[in-house]
Amino acid sequence: MSPLFKAIGLVLAFSAPAFAQATAPISLDLELNALQPTEKGCKVTFLATNKLGAPLDRAGIETALFDADGAIDRIVNLDFKGLTEGKTKVLQFELADLPCDGIGRVLINTVSACEGTGLAPTACLDNLKTTTRPSITFGL
Repeated sequence: MSPLFKAIGLVLAFSAPAFAQATAPISLDLELNALQPTEKGCKVTFLATNKLGAPLDRAGIETALFDADGAIDRIVNLDFKGLTEGKTKVLQFELADLPCDGIGRVLINTVSACEGTGLAPTACLDNLKTTTRPSITFGL
C-alpha cells in the first residue's frame, strides 16, 4: 500500500471518533420515573437530561393529567428551572388532591419555557424525547 493511502487511512481512523461526537443527536430527555402516594395527593418524579448542546436557564413543561377513564383532570405547568447541559436532574412535584392511582395518562401539552443562550425557543419541544417507568401513558 502506498504511503499516501496509509496517511489517508490514519487521518480517517483518528477523525472518526471526533466526527461521531460532533454529530451526536441533540435532545431533551424527560422520563416519568415514579408516582408516589402522599398524604396530600401524589408526588410525581421526573428525570430530565439536557442534551441540547447548551445549558437551559429555564425549562417549563405544561402537562395535561388524565384520569383512568381518559377525562382531563387538570393542566399543570411544571417549572424545571435550569438544566445543566449533559447532566441528569431529578425533579419532584406534589399534585395536591390527586391520588396516584387516579392518573391514567400524562400528556406534554406544550413547552411553556425553553430559555438558554444560543437555543431557539422551540428547541426543547422540537427535541423532546419521553419515556416512562410507571404503567401509564406519557408523552406528546
